[in-house]
Amino acid sequence: MAKLTVTPRTSLVDEPVKIHVSGLAPSKLVTLQASLTDEKGVLFQSRAFYQSSESGEVDLEQAAALGGDYAGVHPMGLFQFLKPEKMFHRLMKRDVMQSPFHVRLDLFSSFHLVSTPHDQPVTSQTVERWHVAPGVQRILIRDGRVRGALFLPPGEGPFPGLIDLFGGVGGLIEFRASLLASRGFAALALAYFGYEDLPEILLEVDLEYFEEAINVLLRHPKVGGPGVGLVSISKGAEIALAMASFLPKIKAVVSINSTHALHGMPLRYRNLHINPIPYKIEYIRFTPLGLMELSNMVNVIHTEESQESILPVEEAEAKILFIVGENDRNYNSKAFAEKAMERMRRHGRKNYRMLCYPGAGHLIEPPGSPFCHHSWSFFFFRPVVWGGEPQSHVAAQEHSWKEIQKFLWQHLHPAGSSRL
Repeated sequence: MAKLTVTPRTSLVDEPVKIHVSGLAPSKLVTLQASLTDEKGVLFQSRAFYQSSESGEVDLEQAAALGGDYAGVHPMGLFQFLKPEKMFHRLMKRDVMQSPFHVRLDLFSSFHLVSTPHDQPVTSQTVERWHVAPGVQRILIRDGRVRGALFLPPGEGPFPGLIDLFGGVGGLIEFRASLLASRGFAALALAYFGYEDLPEILLEVDLEYFEEAINVLLRHPKVGGPGVGLVSISKGAEIALAMASFLPKIKAVVSINSTHALHGMPLRYRNLHINPIPYKIEYIRFTPLGLMELSNMVNVIHTEESQESILPVEEAEAKILFIVGENDRNYNSKAFAEKAMERMRRHGRKNYRMLCYPGAGHLIEPPGSPFCHHSWSFFFFRPVVWGGEPQSHVAAQEHSWKEIQKFLWQHLHPAGSSRL
């Protein structure tokens, strides 16, 4: 009788799961299918076709998928290539504390595409995938103007502190901060528009708000000083580079697929006011499926007027890690990072490095997030292309997540050592 073994049954989403099938006939064609229903009730599924070995086994750490949502050896492929049943949905965990994602793994004894009453799985297993480790504490932050959620690892601390910034999606997004807290960081998921009493849309970057957030984080007795780190993506990464350029107390910055200048909305900090480079919305393109491609809307511009909008990253004391996907179809991220590093070099600075991933798109996230090539944008009210080649992108997520943790631990922890 066929047996499906999945270990561990409960784990963090960035941890590997071993999937093994035994008790099959030799050279038997089987289908493995993963199913997950998100908090909005949207079904995500993936499937792959395998042929059993002479001993009647399929070990996903060694066996190559013949086809399906991926091909080749991908031990975590069933998780990494989950796709929404409804077009343009993006898998994003909102309630990280109260419930995990439940992923059902089904084994079918032949080629399987559509479930019917007459085509049921031979056996199934369900695993729990959490975004927070046992003992991690979540504290809702409403301090002055600052809104967010602080995640603290178990123990007395003090812990290295960081602020987590997402981009144009808005609201309060916690899944990356909760994972970082599970790895030993005091992580503040910071909202800056589209949440509670914050501005509904982002009309300007008020740098004093982000300075207040730094002070709120450092005041907590379990957060070690004297500075903090920033983990950021997209518009959040643009803001993170501005914070490092103008604010003290920033020790390390992870900038994922950012620009090197202010785009779209102005920046204000005390008596400083910087006008942005306007978005070139007339350069938006549409794919044959009607998806918006934004990469030409935000360009590397060299006009004299635009120079005032370029961020003075050479002023940053922080160590900066640029992470870029070469197949990013939202920004020309590699060109922006190279311009920022060139500016730093011209001023004799050496506090930067870049990790460049061919085939990776815009949404480089922790490994628990499946590949997302495109999804609905509530800013444009249309689906947007993020880019990426599936197998290259998931490999970039795996590698960059480890590098991010090493980088942060090295530059934020007093001992300056890596825990990985």
